[in-house]
Amino acid sequence: MKLVAAFLKLVRWPNLVFIILTQILFEYCVLQPIFIKAGVANAIHGIYFILVCGSYILIAASGYIINDYFDLNIDLVNKPKKVIVSKSISRRWALFWHIFLSAVAVFSCIYVDRHTTSKFVGITAFSCVILLFFYSISLKKKNLWGNVVVSVLTASSIFSLTLFENSLVYHHVFGENGIHDNKIIRFTILYTSFAFIISLIREVIKDMEDVDGDSKYGCRTMPIVWGINSSKVFVAVWLVVLLAIIIILQLYVLQFGWWISVLYSLATIIFPLFVIFRKLFKAQSSKDFHQLSSLVKLVMFTGILSMIFFKIYS
Repeated sequence: MKLVAAFLKLVRWPNLVFIILTQILFEYCVLQPIFIKAGVANAIHGIYFILVCGSYILIAASGYIINDYFDLNIDLVNKPKKVIVSKSISRRWALFWHIFLSAVAVFSCIYVDRHTTSKFVGITAFSCVILLFFYSISLKKKNLWGNVVVSVLTASSIFSLTLFENSLVYHHVFGENGIHDNKIIRFTILYTSFAFIISLIREVIKDMEDVDGDSKYGCRTMPIVWGINSSKVFVAVWLVVLLAIIIILQLYVLQFGWWISVLYSLATIIFPLFVIFRKLFKAQSSKDFHQLSSLVKLVMFTGILSMIFFKIYS
């Protein structure tokens, strides 16, 4: 049981739950109501959706494993009590699980490609595996590049579901009568942008938290290259951008009487973002940045849950 618990910690099981929740809510609260209203069945459904969702979980899990595999020395400085690779699970087994989980994910997605009208599932999964590998061995240590890669991969868990419905989305949005319903595109852009920005914010805050270990082993992350204060300004700018987008969105949906949605967003997304902004410039220690990172993660969770309102009001 100790080995199972260690493995679950290694693959960051709460983050995997985030991925499952994100894809399920986007599929059943955003995409499916639109397709059902149009009288069409989406291509990625049933067992195919389970395979796609499961593949993303396996890819993320394998990414966490290979990241810890290459970051062992850094983690011994930043979080010595949380190190699993080489302590609870050997490096050889960690590498095996990375390769095995990645292979299962890619072949599952190729199977979906061959049995549905989608043509991008396999290549998308393979691209994610390759990006995560290069992120772990190189990009993570470079200024901004690693942050952007993780943010793109986070956002791809939403964007990919629309991409996989390529022929259906094209027919529905760009039909014979021209553009007649662009909800799919708008909702995809909205949540993809939210996922990208909030993930970018969290990644830079995590770099500020881990600056001691990163600097010791030659990493060139933003806080090391630009300095902590400049990194805080970078995060603050993106917080303002995110707040502006969400506030404008709430003003827009008010005209449709989405009062519950607006109150939810004010209490669980907008207010916490203001708190993060206020605490950001006061943060000094690793503990302070860890608390900020946890708050950002909470906003990610509440933002994901907001998809439920599209189901309620559709």
